[in-house]
Amino acid sequence: MMQKREGFTEEKLYVLPDYWMKELEQEALTSELYVTDIGYFPNAEYHFRERPEGAPAHIFIFCESGEGWVELRSGERMTVREGELVIIPPDTPHRYGAAAGNPWSIYWFHFKGNHAARLVSLFGLSAGPLALSPSGIARFTEWFQPAYELLAERTYSLTSHVHVAQTTRQLLSGIGLNTSKSAQEKKREHYLEQAIKYMNQHMEESIRLTDLARHVGLSQQHLIHLFNLETGVPPIGYFLRLKIQRAGQLLDLTELSIKEVSSAVGISDPYYFSRLFKKMSGFSPSRYRSIPKG
Repeated sequence: MMQKREGFTEEKLYVLPDYWMKELEQEALTSELYVTDIGYFPNAEYHFRERPEGAPAHIFIFCESGEGWVELRSGERMTVREGELVIIPPDTPHRYGAAAGNPWSIYWFHFKGNHAARLVSLFGLSAGPLALSPSGIARFTEWFQPAYELLAERTYSLTSHVHVAQTTRQLLSGIGLNTSKSAQEKKREHYLEQAIKYMNQHMEESIRLTDLARHVGLSQQHLIHLFNLETGVPPIGYFLRLKIQRAGQLLDLTELSIKEVSSAVGISDPYYFSRLFKKMSGFSPSRYRSIPKG
């Protein structure tokens, strides 16, 4: 079969010069995330690329139309369809190409930096092909053209690289927040929303873990695992954070005394409330109230 790495009609292609790579690695505003290569291959018939040793950067591929495939570490072939993206991790042997008979048109870019792997992991962007919503596709294509033009036409400009770096971070996190969720993820999100809604409805009370778990329909152990996974703290710890957040709003927006604020968030002992508020906010309630806001 005929294979092509690049060289497609009306393609776009930019590769960061080596001297700029070193500059961006050392610059504080780009060292955490920056784009090294970017391009667009329309109707990329016979497109094929293989890297037995992997690439030094993450590779982002978005299939605008048609179909293609990706293989990692000589493993199972993943089909990438119209409206889907895939991110290939760095230093990972891989190959990819256009489907025969229905070749893909792809937008792609390579990105590096100290925060690159963490962003991909945190926002769940490494779990194989991900489908973008219509609004997500629109946001991506709106990002691509100005990013490409800034890099290709103003390579010499550090401010251009910084701007693209910042918008790329926003792009990746936005995609992570809005990509189609699996049924399991949607179920977790539903349980979490139900639990937090219950907390907000009982802000003026104390709640027990057993009651919260029963209301949501999970075991206590499963509920604790869910909160640790999604929020980083167990359910009761999260409830206390909501109370302190609400207390801060009352201190800012009302003339209630500290004792009344404490009572309003379901903490009967104002001394315990003051200690907890300072532990979580860094300020005593009276000091917090005195700080100008806005």
